[in-house]
Amino acid sequence: MGRWPAPWPERAYLIGIGGAAMSGLATLLAARGVRVAGSDGAVYPPASSTLAEAGIDVRTPYAAANLDRDAGLVIVGNAISRGNEELERALDLGLPLASMAEVIERLLVPGHRVTTVAGTHGKTTTSCLLAHLHHAAGRDPSFLVGGRPGNFESGSRCGAGEDLILEADEYDTAFFDKGPKFLHYWPTIAVLGPVEFDHADIYADQAAVERAFALHLRLIPPSGVLVLHADDPVASRLARGARCRIVTTGLDRAHDIAAIERVFEKQKVHADVFGLARAARK
Repeated sequence: MGRWPAPWPERAYLIGIGGAAMSGLATLLAARGVRVAGSDGAVYPPASSTLAEAGIDVRTPYAAANLDRDAGLVIVGNAISRGNEELERALDLGLPLASMAEVIERLLVPGHRVTTVAGTHGKTTTSCLLAHLHHAAGRDPSFLVGGRPGNFESGSRCGAGEDLILEADEYDTAFFDKGPKFLHYWPTIAVLGPVEFDHADIYADQAAVERAFALHLRLIPPSGVLVLHADDPVASRLARGARCRIVTTGLDRAHDIAAIERVFEKQKVHADVFGLARAARK
């Protein structure tokens, strides 16, 4: 599904490697045998320790001298813009450039059953929960999330199973691709949380945000599933455009799956999950 797969590069260089997602991608590539290096203005824990544990060469600060013609595929973080000395050097050398999202689309998505988690709030938490559930079920998933789950060593993992779990961000992709990153991810299963106005630096208004999410839902195939946070009216309205099975979730027993009898205890929430068997039959 999605764009045609690209051959795995022998080498990759990530400009902006210190970000949560970019450092996660770096370790995923390294786990697949790619020789990975990268740079940033500065790199801090937990990304710095994760990259060091993976044996990845990290260079700080940015400098044109960091790149030569043998750098391989240059992956450009979405915070990098024209004027960055390493980006300018890569362009002068004619090195192949790609965004993080394009690398995911062309290297990781092919051959996987992709679950995306999108929405204004709760993406990282929900993605981490899904990664834990798949792992506990013995499915050996791959995942890339924008945080560090408490029960994994990093925010990315290269598993042997067919499942790939992606935190799906609506922010723009790269200096040369101003569309949202999640339009590269081609989900079989899409989880949609609440949709609100956010990222005012790239979206003019609520309508623009909604258009982006509507496009993401169009990527779900007819055989796929949309797991919808049905308590959110905007998400529910956008879901009407999906051409797939919809499983509703929320706090109301009228939904396919509902969290009921909720008890809040410090940083924990205890709840009974109602309707799982019903949702499975839907």
